[in-house]
Amino acid sequence: MQKSFSDLEYAAKKKLTRRDRSLAEIDSVTPWDKLHKLVEPHYPKVEGAGRPPIGIARMLRMYVAQQRFGLSDEGIEDAIYDSQSIRAFIDIDLGRESAPDATTLLKFRHLLEANGLTRQIFETINAHLADKGLMMREGTIVDATLIASPPSTKNKDGKRDPEMHQSKKGNDWHFGMKAHVGVDATSGLVHTVIGTAGNVSDVTQAHALLHGDEKAALGGTGYQGVEKRPENMGKTVTWHVAMKRSKRKALPNNKLGRLMEKLEHLKASVRAKVEHPFHVVKNLFRHRKTRYRGLAKNTAQLYTLFAFANLVLAGRRFTITESRSPS
Repeated sequence: MQKSFSDLEYAAKKKLTRRDRSLAEIDSVTPWDKLHKLVEPHYPKVEGAGRPPIGIARMLRMYVAQQRFGLSDEGIEDAIYDSQSIRAFIDIDLGRESAPDATTLLKFRHLLEANGLTRQIFETINAHLADKGLMMREGTIVDATLIASPPSTKNKDGKRDPEMHQSKKGNDWHFGMKAHVGVDATSGLVHTVIGTAGNVSDVTQAHALLHGDEKAALGGTGYQGVEKRPENMGKTVTWHVAMKRSKRKALPNNKLGRLMEKLEHLKASVRAKVEHPFHVVKNLFRHRKTRYRGLAKNTAQLYTLFAFANLVLAGRRFTITESRSPS
């Protein structure tokens, strides 16, 4: 298709914005063909002389751009009209066609949710990364992060989301859900995601965050006693859990105490890798609050967010590797 004058003018500009670079990075590392084949069996077909549905490629890219910038259905529709870089990513020329509207994206998102496709997208992307040797499977880091939910009751039900709950962190109370993740200890990529209410204890989900092939698992102080829980008895994995702060402060100032302190530093340095996907999802993708009501819809979104967080982290690794390789 011949490009319009505005597209050619945009392509000729010298400066690349951060949005340009971010979308180009995602575009280059995403296995689009595999994702298209995944969605295609569930996508509406043309029937009779009716209006043909918008192509899978375009809807999938619109959905990915929405997740990348933390936008609502209406927000991404507006962004398509406002941003040339987003239009280029989705491949829309407003001189010849209109952008898919918010209702069309809503139906596409519901299709993904109803068929469990966001989880399959997560698994497909991880399989793609495993083929590139990025999933080592010898060790897992487990952790959880709180995601706030709107506490307002100004909705048609006049109630807060009944599937979200209060959780205390430090001296503060938070209302929302938790994203529990299992992260590959070598690559720092997420291999397992579980969504629960905010009041669910981290340690109760530890067993479900393991893929079964790891020799070692690491967790913070919230996982104290994990190896003694019934669901973990008899497993060959060795747990390395952070020492409680009070116990750590009481370590003796001798050779043994210094050795144990060094071991805690070492465990913490490995566990720090779990913060990288959390940073991408919460700060880069702007997902600090749940967007929908209910755990099912929000967990479905988490699969997509962590799948593309993995791609962002993997893409940076490829870039670093290439920059360090001899010319």
